[in-house]
Amino acid sequence: MRGVDWRERVKANVDFFHEVEHLKDEHVELARMIHGLNIHILIEWDGYARQGMRAQGLFALRPSPILILHQEYLGTTGAQYIDYVIIDRITSPEHLEDFNTKKFMYMPNHFFSKGHAMQDEVKDPTYDFEPMQTPYVLGTGSPQENRCLSAASVGPEEVSFVYCNYNKFLKMNPETVLSWIEILRKVPDSILCLLENSTDGILNLDRFIRDAAVSSGDDDGDDLVDRVHFLQWQANPFDHQMRNQDFCNVVLDSYPYNGHTTAQDALYGGVPIVTRSDGDDMASRVTTSANTVLGLGQLNAYDGPAQYEEIAIRLGTNPGMFNLIRARLVDACLMRNPMHPYWDVERYVKNMETLFTLAWERYLSGKPNEHLYLSAEEGRPNQEETNNGSYIDEDRNEL
Repeated sequence: MRGVDWRERVKANVDFFHEVEHLKDEHVELARMIHGLNIHILIEWDGYARQGMRAQGLFALRPSPILILHQEYLGTTGAQYIDYVIIDRITSPEHLEDFNTKKFMYMPNHFFSKGHAMQDEVKDPTYDFEPMQTPYVLGTGSPQENRCLSAASVGPEEVSFVYCNYNKFLKMNPETVLSWIEILRKVPDSILCLLENSTDGILNLDRFIRDAAVSSGDDDGDDLVDRVHFLQWQANPFDHQMRNQDFCNVVLDSYPYNGHTTAQDALYGGVPIVTRSDGDDMASRVTTSANTVLGLGQLNAYDGPAQYEEIAIRLGTNPGMFNLIRARLVDACLMRNPMHPYWDVERYVKNMETLFTLAWERYLSGKPNEHLYLSAEEGRPNQEETNNGSYIDEDRNEL
């Protein structure tokens, strides 16, 4: 992707690189190899994702003393052999621990790792838009000008505001799409841009929008259908990340499964995200946590779909409010010396290493697994312990 060889980049930045492609279908042999290498901590990234592309059964054999679930699969595995899940205090607060079979390893400043500010291939967001070019060139034009690359005859002639959602259709449910319809209805000349993912679902989505519009009293629903545009899938993630700023004013988050990687791409494109914050499951609280850390908590709808719609409509009809929030987000993206904690990969790595060390020390001491906390200030653990041995954090309520 634009000249980046990820495999070689990883090789160049680790002390040891072990080739296991030949063992991808041999979980027993892979477990023996890991055990023989004396790997202390093994990270499970996939969980139930990726349709079984990884060696299944590997973690059930416990080839390492400590097994940790991280990021790709957001939820409990239901597996007693996974020890910890990397999380933060908003996505999985302690009062929801009964929904998980693992202990929580609390990262400060959001649990999701993101390297946007550290990669030369990623374009920094800008406060102003570059002049539009025809045909379209990455990094040029405003969302109103590019109008999601639709023909001028589709949708309103003059686009007032562009909402987007770049998640797969499988993250959309009827309640969320009905909210999007209401938002479009209340923001004149606005449009919604979605990815063609999958193309087979476009006709079904169009039919749902038309039927919902007609049942609400619209003549035939064609106007709303014409205001929903579809972008082709962009396989190069750098190119996709760059076009966020060019195409989108505000992301309307999916619910109950939020955008995750796509959300980070949008945020680093200077695109605010409106999200519902009334869910209890981890996957529905990811953007709520992100907005909180970024100082954009007013975009979190704690009271459900009606408030979600209200926030999105206010952004689309109040230019002063939108410009203020967008500038605050771009400020956070461009912070350097120090970097904003949300984008600071070096701090993230140190925090993760500290939590891994705490988990390893507990294992060596024979203590049972307990929730592990890290202070938000420089990722420094508070060494005071409770009676059950878990580290506590004096800044637990601050993000």
